[in-house]
Amino acid sequence: MSSPKSVLFGFHAVTVRLKTHPDSVAEVHFDPARRDQRMRAFIERAKEGGAKLVESSDERLTQLAGSPRHQGVVARVATLAQSHSLDDVLDAAESEGKGPPLVLVLDGVTDPHNLGACLRVADGAGAHAVVAPKDRAVGLNATVAKVASGAAETVPYLMVTNLARTLNELKERDIWVVGTSDQAERSIYDLDLNRPIAFVLGAEGEGMRQLTAKTCDELVRIPMAGAVESLNVSVASGVCLYEVLRQRTTAGRR
Repeated sequence: MSSPKSVLFGFHAVTVRLKTHPDSVAEVHFDPARRDQRMRAFIERAKEGGAKLVESSDERLTQLAGSPRHQGVVARVATLAQSHSLDDVLDAAESEGKGPPLVLVLDGVTDPHNLGACLRVADGAGAHAVVAPKDRAVGLNATVAKVASGAAETVPYLMVTNLARTLNELKERDIWVVGTSDQAERSIYDLDLNRPIAFVLGAEGEGMRQLTAKTCDELVRIPMAGAVESLNVSVASGVCLYEVLRQRTTAGRR
């Protein structure tokens, strides 16, 4: 039985798939009217990966991608198998010596652009996984993959049935669960983050659910010096994850 097909669009998303899983790329549609250096380099890479190349009009590419923001590149790809569980991901990271666990938990993020940006941040900061509840989250789709610029292929995105239970399971693994709240007394910069940690962020505006907040070991705030009261969830994710990376890098130099 053949694998179900999905769509990726945009240079970054398709290039990463060609690099990481070339056998999963069924065909690559491209705009022959675009002949700039970026497109020529992309086509060369696609040929090297053995992909079937199909010349398609801008109208056809928009139809395939479901968006006009395809950059002249759309690929039909086999859906990759997702990691079975968070335990599998963390066990693999430990066995591969990837450092103390770092997990990003998103409670209520339903916008694909926000999720894509969060995945991109998670990849850049070296997070081992992004976790979200099945009932209050967006799944992986072409828009998420486009915004993530390849990170949807590299960072495990795990949707769980019961988020509070998952957070408690993280605690059982001695992972410190820290949530963000505008009302928290302590700042993120007051914490020693050079330890196994999971950062929990809620959607912009609503924030995380009450049960999620109660399940956290600690709540912290991101200092806001201006008139704006809060940050977009992807920006807040970047602040939190990169502070972990900064502290761990600094500690490693001592």
